[in-house]
Amino acid sequence: MVYKDGFLGMAKFIIRGGNKLDGKLEAESAKNAVLPLLAGAILTQDKVVIKNCPQILDVVNMINILIELGVKVKFEGKNLIVDSSCLKSYAVPECLAKKLRSSIFLLGALIGRTGKAEMAYPGGCNIGARPVDLHINGLKKLGVFVTEENGVISCKAYSLKGGEVYLSYPSVGATENLILASVLAKGTTVIHNPAKEPEIEDLSNYLNLMGAKIKGAGSEKIEIVGVNKLHGLEYKPMFDRIETCTFLMAGLITGGNVAISGCNPEKISFVLDKFSNNTCKIIINNDIIYLNGKERFNAFNVETKPYPGFPTDLQSMAMVLATVADGVSIITESLYENRFMQVPELRKMGADIHQERNHSLVKGVKSLTSANLRASDLRAGASLVVGALMAEGVSTIENIYHIDRGYELLENKFKMIGADIVRYSEDDNSI
Repeated sequence: MVYKDGFLGMAKFIIRGGNKLDGKLEAESAKNAVLPLLAGAILTQDKVVIKNCPQILDVVNMINILIELGVKVKFEGKNLIVDSSCLKSYAVPECLAKKLRSSIFLLGALIGRTGKAEMAYPGGCNIGARPVDLHINGLKKLGVFVTEENGVISCKAYSLKGGEVYLSYPSVGATENLILASVLAKGTTVIHNPAKEPEIEDLSNYLNLMGAKIKGAGSEKIEIVGVNKLHGLEYKPMFDRIETCTFLMAGLITGGNVAISGCNPEKISFVLDKFSNNTCKIIINNDIIYLNGKERFNAFNVETKPYPGFPTDLQSMAMVLATVADGVSIITESLYENRFMQVPELRKMGADIHQERNHSLVKGVKSLTSANLRASDLRAGASLVVGALMAEGVSTIENIYHIDRGYELLENKFKMIGADIVRYSEDDNSI
């Protein structure tokens, strides 16, 4: 792969707003599905092929970690081939772990494969506290001995065995880590109060096709019967729910007509139900979602919740819509304490937002105006792109490496549906 300057934080987007988006796109495979699948690939010594794998920065960082562990990884077109037969280490380099929150998935996978794991506390977006205590406490129930010293988590399992795990909160990461650690354990593991996100069902389906015995994903209880070994496979991950909704909301805010193919509409009903009828017309035809936007739409309220509720990853996007809705909207962030970082940037664009703790009251204005903006994290950054697409004038967005973490060349897809957006690099002084 060629890692462009946008990945290094030296590029920015220049966006001329005002165009109505019109066209059809195909959904990418989900970032939040692919990363645990890559971790799960080390549970077998056979080759694993992840089909239609997005070439985004988070995937790049996960690949770099796997390579450091001795895994052979290469792209062939859009397919990523993973061969972990030569796995040589159970220690994730600290410098790489700090770049990627999802490096935490390797904890369960390495324990499952080698009985050992060592890694620093993971990095990722600075959206608030995301403690790993649920991961660690759950692993201890499987017979894993865990020590924490100087920011490093060390795990050792002399005999990995099934157990009963009760999660006090339905954490996606903890649920996935426990699944990864359990599939090769002796006996049966039961996870109570697991997260129910579709990406967890996708991980379970993937592992089951490799020979695992998992049932109950997406329900109140997941049961895993340990097996002796897993085999390789070719697998196409589920569609990216957040990317799909990003393009749909961009079509909505610009009053455009956008279609996204390759979707499972049931998995994003939280968004379709929220905005259908009130703000736009949505038509579903098998795996294609058609959105016909309106010039103006009404205010609405959103509160983020675990799946099947409204996802925290789309909270900033909903806020952008609320800035130009008729009336006053209330946006409540229930999951993370530091996920309103888009607010000061939207105020630069003329948004009327009053924030108090985890609530934001957003009074709709006629239109946003252009501004010089900075992405603070992945989802906030993407929401600024959507806001700039409808704003009057020319906006710039810096720190777009945050956006590259979860969207593959976002500007190219927006151009395909009529957006005026370019990636600008000062290094080569060209657009």
